[in-house]
Amino acid sequence: MSRFSGALQLTDLDDFITPSQECIKPVPIEKTKSKTGAKITIQEDGYYEETATGKQKLQKVEITLQDCLACSGCITSAEGVLITQQSQEELLRVLRENVALKRRNTKESIRTIIVTISPQPVISLAQRYDLTPEEAAKHLSGYFRSLGADYVLNTKIADDLALLECRNEFVERFREATASDAADAQLLPMLSSSCPGWVCYAEKTHGNFILPFIATTRSPQQIMGVLAKQWMAQKLGVPSERIYHVTVMPCYDKKLEASREDFFNETNNSRDVDCVITSIEIEQMLTIDDKPLNTFSPCEMDWPWSTRCPEAAVWAHEYSTSGGYADHIFKYAAKELFTKDVEKLEYKNLRNPDFREITLEYGGQTLLKFAIANGFRNIQNLVQKLKRGKTPFHFVEVMACPSGCINGGAQVRPPVGISVHEMNQQLEELYKQLPKSIPENEDTKLIYNKFFDGAHSDKAKMLLHTGYHAVEKMNTALNIKW
Repeated sequence: MSRFSGALQLTDLDDFITPSQECIKPVPIEKTKSKTGAKITIQEDGYYEETATGKQKLQKVEITLQDCLACSGCITSAEGVLITQQSQEELLRVLRENVALKRRNTKESIRTIIVTISPQPVISLAQRYDLTPEEAAKHLSGYFRSLGADYVLNTKIADDLALLECRNEFVERFREATASDAADAQLLPMLSSSCPGWVCYAEKTHGNFILPFIATTRSPQQIMGVLAKQWMAQKLGVPSERIYHVTVMPCYDKKLEASREDFFNETNNSRDVDCVITSIEIEQMLTIDDKPLNTFSPCEMDWPWSTRCPEAAVWAHEYSTSGGYADHIFKYAAKELFTKDVEKLEYKNLRNPDFREITLEYGGQTLLKFAIANGFRNIQNLVQKLKRGKTPFHFVEVMACPSGCINGGAQVRPPVGISVHEMNQQLEELYKQLPKSIPENEDTKLIYNKFFDGAHSDKAKMLLHTGYHAVEKMNTALNIKW
């Protein structure tokens, strides 16, 4: 099993959906016929089949993400899935092979290695190694370059583009939904789409009922995939399939997202994201090498999108620590739809701090009502309200993990004596100190105009949006209690 799996055993899965018995890929086993039948025994080094002719070790079955049965069990853990193409071992193998090819100057086989780092892992590793986020980002850049990476990027440009696309999608839906002939349309509430754990759950558990409400905007990870495999490929004059794109993310579900068939480009014969590595896996890699993060020489991150290099390596988007979707879209919609300027966001807790709402009122009328729902208890409550037609919200930022992405299931776990809640508070404070990105800037305008043929073009719609698929559950589960 991939090394990251053991880390999940240390995680408080109180608000996560645990692995399901349905997450099994049936494999036929030819058994030697005997009167008593075969007996399966488990030893430290594997499974053995005992027959009349002796004991035979059974072959290990590897299950890749493409074999996933799409049950509701691997939502936030993927614990029972062997992810051969999404492990630190695979990443290190590719990096070592590429370094060897460069030394031999085997140009036709050399890959261009691009690493993209999201802000939440930077925050997590900064706290772990007692660094500022800016220092951690630069040491991470130096670390990956020492392993053989050619380019190390942050996700700022993709985070910006995701917010711009999502806010435009919301305004379009709101206007259509409030039209007199669209009262019954499944347009609102619009539910955010950047969390693959939530999207996976929606596809598997609620199918066609819930999917029309989910925003079609791609997550920043997958937008970075498009930019790495197409923009960067054009810029560098390299075929997309010769680029190996690695992302550093705060949760294991990003591995599932990267492996979706929707994000395989048949024209380029390439996945947008080849490998996802997580905060806790980086910590494990550093621990194995016995080299703390700060021992690697700091290096500036690359900024290939324009000649204007940002003054910081890591950025925040509003204050939700999960991309700022509810915050940013609420402010934009208030201005765009009702010409109201909202400077201060005042959320009110509903059931708990992970389920809160914000309202724009004028003249005794509710103009906008947004919410943030983190964790599956709150998600399930939200879905039930939606099914009963009692959801008052226009937009909901939905994240599978309690406290959102800053508490992703693959973030570095707290040391002994520190609770998860205390750790989250520390990480949130670090996040609040980051410079705030304004999505509508010269770089996003340049990307839209030079690469996407305009902000509202068919190309932008095709490459910055995606679709979802209801998944029928298999009725093959055994009646086993875990």
